Amino acid sequence: MPWLVWLLAAGALGVAEFFTLTLVFGLLAGAALVAAVVAGVGVGLLGQLIAFGAAAAAGLLIIRPVALRQMARVPLVREGSDALVGRRAEVTQEVTASHGLVRIAGEEWSARAFDESLVIPVGAVVDVMEIEGATAVVYPRELLP
Repeated sequence: MPWLVWLLAAGALGVAEFFTLTLVFGLLAGAALVAAVVAGVGVGLLGQLIAFGAAAAAGLLIIRPVALRQMARVPLVREGSDALVGRRAEVTQEVTASHGLVRIAGEEWSARAFDESLVIPVGAVVDVMEIEGATAVVYPRELLP
């Protein structure tokens, strides 16, 4: 019967992890599962508590820091429209605060000026500052510091 208590504790900790996303309750749920297995084998309460404590300590001191470092990493490859940010483009139709066209990597994109007071003439070289939907927000290259 004690293994069932550990399973219930693991379930409750798993639900808590679902709502907090801190990786703490999930690792404690895993430790409770280890204690449930130890209890199922027939080890006494002291052994179960030692197994729970060892698994929890290993999870919180070894696994959690590694997992947090991996989650904090910036992806090395930018895909889709995110890959266009920072690229050079050429104005093919005058760009204002509300409309215009630029050629980025051989493709025509609708564009608008990053600085709403600018009017960027045809043929100017611009940098893509961001992508908003299907519109490139651009800034003239010669004005950049």
